Amino acid sequence: MKLSICIPVYNGSDTIGALVDALQNAFAGKDIEIVMVNDGSKDNSSLVCQSLVKKYDNVRFIDLRRNYGEHNAVMCALNYCTGDYAAIIDDDLQNPPEEIFKLLDEAQKGYDVVYAKYHKKRHSLFRNLGSKINDMLATWLMEKPKNLYLCSFKLINRAVINEIIKYKGPFPYVDGLILRATNSFSSVYVEHKSRESGSSNYTLSKLIHLCLSMFVNFSIKPMRFMMGLGAFVIMFSLGLAIYFIIDKILHPDISSGWTSLVVIIIFLGGLQTMFMGLIGEYIGKNYLDQNGTPQFTVKNTYGI
Repeated sequence: MKLSICIPVYNGSDTIGALVDALQNAFAGKDIEIVMVNDGSKDNSSLVCQSLVKKYDNVRFIDLRRNYGEHNAVMCALNYCTGDYAAIIDDDLQNPPEEIFKLLDEAQKGYDVVYAKYHKKRHSLFRNLGSKINDMLATWLMEKPKNLYLCSFKLINRAVINEIIKYKGPFPYVDGLILRATNSFSSVYVEHKSRESGSSNYTLSKLIHLCLSMFVNFSIKPMRFMMGLGAFVIMFSLGLAIYFIIDKILHPDISSGWTSLVVIIIFLGGLQTMFMGLIGEYIGKNYLDQNGTPQFTVKNTYGI
């Protein structure tokens, strides 16, 4: 059995060397390959990764031309990896390399995908909140089992990898592609360490981008929700109109106020704007997809 260890790298020059060394020690004598993808880092991650290729025969490195995002970088690694299984691990050393063995042991029970889960996460409060929001949206939009935690640290078998890499769109969401390809998955508890150096690259804009990818690329439920909300507003407006008519008949001396009219106009205007924005997001991403926007572009490859 050959194992591919896929590492998306972004500003990880301080940690990627130590991670690769630890992986080599943990899997000494095993048939592994390490596939690193530099996602347009602003530091010297590219030079560090190139030195690791020279140091180890089983290390591969793909240098992307610009920053595409974590999921695009993972898709690039999956396209280049050759193992029977692929373990996806971050470059920040918060997941000890030896914990991959736990994922492998669980996969041997016949599961296509094995996710890591934590007794205690060592992320910041903001990132933990973002992960919770992401998990809730995935449960609603993609019918993810409630007891399954979607983690960036996971193991995927070759059959599912082959299905995932068929997707060539510019806005991939790896977990969404997994949920589309199989329902054979499990999860195991692993250790999660505090970040040794640097700061998390997880930002509000990346959280919004990820949520929009789920909304637009992997579900039509937001459209159905907006239709339901529109139907509710129509029924509410009809009921309000009937109430005003009856109230006017019973109390003809009541002067008509403009406040309620302004509130209703603003509310309906905001609802229409939000609905049009959602439609625009669907149309815009479909246009970019049909226009051939690349999922990633490779600048150089090393060790391949």
